[in-house]
Amino acid sequence: MKNYLILIALLVSVMACKNETKQDDSVKDDMVKETVEVDYKSFGKEIQPNDAIASASMFNHYKDMNVGDSIPAKVTLKVKEVCQAKGCWMTADLGDGNEVMVKFKDYGFFMPKDIAGQEVIVNGLAYVKEVPVDEQRHYAEDKGATKEEVEKITEPKRTFSFEADGVLLVETK
Repeated sequence: MKNYLILIALLVSVMACKNETKQDDSVKDDMVKETVEVDYKSFGKEIQPNDAIASASMFNHYKDMNVGDSIPAKVTLKVKEVCQAKGCWMTADLGDGNEVMVKFKDYGFFMPKDIAGQEVIVNGLAYVKEVPVDEQRHYAEDKGATKEEVEKITEPKRTFSFEADGVLLVETK
């Protein structure tokens, strides 16, 4: 009798484990998610894409900083402009009409000149800087500004800056 009870308990256990819930195809179709394969082209120091913060979060950090303050960061940004002379700097969108000037540590690497509108992940040091007139004029000339536009720059400007030691250019397939 004892053996029969053990056998029945075993059969109930096996049947409970084999119990499958079946979904019809319409439910399965609703659950299918599109995946986008992403590749990265690396510049400078090799970095990983994980743990990068969004540009809006970085802007919140910048708002609390004073000229001379700096923090290490890894940020996902959308490129606005790239230096057309060599690719030695770029500007990127922080949201709400704010931008960050990204330079590359020790001029150790440059970015392609045709990546405006693309997404990058930058790793390095975020800081706030007061940019003197002559430096602003130099960047304006790099952008291809006219002589009149360059001459309109007459005052130092507080800017959000970033010194990147590594950059990943996001390439979607």
